[in-house]
Amino acid sequence: MPFSLVSKTALVTGAGSGIGQAIAEVFARAGAHVWVADLRAETAQGTVDRIRAEGGKADALALDVTSDADFSAALERVPVVDVLVANAGVGHVGTLLTTSVADLERVFAVNVQGVFRTLKAWMPGMVERRRGSVVVMASAAGLEGLVDRFAYSASKHAVVGMTRCAAIDHATSGVRVNCICPGRTETPFVQARLKEYPDPEAAYQEMCSTQAQRRMGKPEEIAHAALFLASDEAGFVTGASLCVDGGWMAGMFPQR
Repeated sequence: MPFSLVSKTALVTGAGSGIGQAIAEVFARAGAHVWVADLRAETAQGTVDRIRAEGGKADALALDVTSDADFSAALERVPVVDVLVANAGVGHVGTLLTTSVADLERVFAVNVQGVFRTLKAWMPGMVERRRGSVVVMASAAGLEGLVDRFAYSASKHAVVGMTRCAAIDHATSGVRVNCICPGRTETPFVQARLKEYPDPEAAYQEMCSTQAQRRMGKPEEIAHAALFLASDEAGFVTGASLCVDGGWMAGMFPQR
């Protein structure tokens, strides 16, 4: 099959739900043994159970990407991987004026330092073995400013920059580093936000209306882009920021 991950070991952070869960499941269907890493062990195990129910290979890994101790323990269990997906992240709503220092530090601790720690943990083994693919989850908000998302957008701009630098630094090492920049995607986080509105259905339709395709993306659509970048067929792709946004960046549709 195209984009095969047969005989490869993959590790996906933030894989207990949403885009991370979809990536773990798609990778398993492509033949990878997937380590499902998540802050909550029970949600990681839930993804593992789904994969195993389909006949796939997966194991759960409790991992707080802000914890050096968690990374040390994780490396003892999973010292080397062929594919690494740094997906764990958090959101935040607020402008510069309404974002506190604590808010900014929390977002950067997960979205920026968490990605840094993830790459620092498993990229050295890839470089030593001279092979591997790293996929970082950025955002369309990492390519332009986003209204009322000051800390989040700033963190995703940093992630895009880290991806490009890591790719260039290791371009001749056999290790590729790319990021995906999704548009608004219908994840549990977005679904939870919708419930906060007086009229969730109206809010849903408004969110869809700001997309060029008049709909939100699906986690599986992001996952299949990750599969391409992870596969050997993407051997000449490194340092890329792949937009999977339904045309948002092409038309600069306003995001609310």
